[in-house]
Amino acid sequence: MTTPTKMYLEIVKKIRAIIVADGLKTGDKIPSERELSDRLNVGRSSVREALRALELLGLIETRRGEGTFIKDFKEHHLVELLGTFILEQEKTKSDLLETKLEIEKSCIQLFMQKATDKDYEKIRDLAVTASSRTEFFKEMVIIVDNSLMLRIWTLVNSYARIIAKDNMIESGVYEELLEAMRGNDATLAIKLYEKHFAEFVDGK
Repeated sequence: MTTPTKMYLEIVKKIRAIIVADGLKTGDKIPSERELSDRLNVGRSSVREALRALELLGLIETRRGEGTFIKDFKEHHLVELLGTFILEQEKTKSDLLETKLEIEKSCIQLFMQKATDKDYEKIRDLAVTASSRTEFFKEMVIIVDNSLMLRIWTLVNSYARIIAKDNMIESGVYEELLEAMRGNDATLAIKLYEKHFAEFVDGK
């Protein structure tokens, strides 16, 4: 039986295939939801969700009253490569999450090196109200002020949200992690991260 996640990924993959098959390029209008639904023989709600994912990743854009258009793929070589990688190979779903975890570990170490007392207070306040690990780590990556790391993490996290749940973390766990970081105990900080923040492919 095809799981909802696999069906969703298949639709995304097929839409990308249609874009290629139709020879569409940057700035071109893609087929409507109705046409895609007919061509793929799937419900319009499923097509809508797939298009929403592609828009989130910056591959297409919707203009009110005009339709949906292809954005500049030149700025998204990593997205295109990673998207094909994930959609076509089952094993690399776990590889993606492993890569994301390593980026976040590096972020923790950079934060320990660069963060000021004010930064710690800011991230501590967020930890009290954070709705998910994504919100917490996004702020942490922003604070370490490494634009390339932020861009890579954002892209990888976008794909990770398709294959894994954004697990909720109790505020006490954030506090424990931040205390270890502020005490410059990298070993304990990474140990806590691996224990509480590791993600797994949804449904496995």
